[in-house]
Amino acid sequence: MSLNPDQILAMLSEVIDPYTQKKLAVTAKNCEIGLEGGEASITVPLGYPLHNGQADLRKRIETALGAQGVNVRALRFTSQIATHAVQPGLKPMPNIRNIIAVASGKGGVGKSTTAVNVALALASQGARVGLLDADIYGPSVPIMLGLSGKPKSLDGKTMEPLMGHGLQANSIGFLIEEDSPAIWRGPMVTQALTQLLTQTNWNDLDYLIVDMPPGTGDIALTMAQKVPLTGAIIVTTPQDLALADARRGLRMFQKVNVPVLGIVENMSVHICSNCGHAEPIFGENGGRNMAAEFNLPWLGALPLQLSIRTQTDSGTPSVVAEPDGEPARAYHAIAAALAANVAALPRDMAAKMPGVVARKS
Repeated sequence: MSLNPDQILAMLSEVIDPYTQKKLAVTAKNCEIGLEGGEASITVPLGYPLHNGQADLRKRIETALGAQGVNVRALRFTSQIATHAVQPGLKPMPNIRNIIAVASGKGGVGKSTTAVNVALALASQGARVGLLDADIYGPSVPIMLGLSGKPKSLDGKTMEPLMGHGLQANSIGFLIEEDSPAIWRGPMVTQALTQLLTQTNWNDLDYLIVDMPPGTGDIALTMAQKVPLTGAIIVTTPQDLALADARRGLRMFQKVNVPVLGIVENMSVHICSNCGHAEPIFGENGGRNMAAEFNLPWLGALPLQLSIRTQTDSGTPSVVAEPDGEPARAYHAIAAALAANVAALPRDMAAKMPGVVARKS
């Protein structure tokens, strides 16, 4: 049976992507199909960074086409990350396709460590990634990325992001002295955050990861209500106290129509650095059960492990310090699941909608 590219395109459009659980968004414009002697060479666009060669998806495509007598000689994937919809009444920011908040509701659960490593994982998978430190009172991104100095300004009005391990980054920690506290009330804090976000010259980002402060106070509310967020992830430990605060943070995003893209459980099990014994000192499966309770994606778990802490404190987080280690692989899996969940969201259509012009009758 002789098939043409349109028929193969129709077959591809019925394949379910195991990472997004949606049919492939292939069109004649974005998908390349070459036929020669009954064999096909295909390039398929994906809405997320490529990770581990997309082995499961590759098998599904080859099986679907093979059932119709098509031998796939070459199958290539490309990453085309789109801008996705944000809260009603807001528009995505120029040069940032997706802003993702990493929140916890409670301090001390490893949210910043998670945010930094997930951002680094996305970047190493091929995405253009920025990291915004939204914790004005307790900025930690400068230490975690091993960065110091003040952002440069080329025009006297805006700031250039600092670069750390391939990430574009900005933090109030770059603008004040290292030991100086930010003794500011709510309005000043939210103004500082707004300036960090809007006056930084972010350069063509696929994702801006925002390391949120703990709690649901002024900064968190400003982020949830006034910053165009594609979505948020919640970081918690298995401990009941942390889970209670994480639920509050989760409900805050839900109330302002920000999709919660998944739950990450940090410090899920303690790994002894001497003997390797694993012990769930904060409890078991708290984050996984919370994800099931709210019908949200379970993104993964990280251990309470000495190397994660020491590597992050030294300015070389696990994903770059030990890229083949177990923690790095876990962060990569979380980042890949997060990106796939973003890709499954509705796209931003505001830029494609024609403007409304009032005319006199």
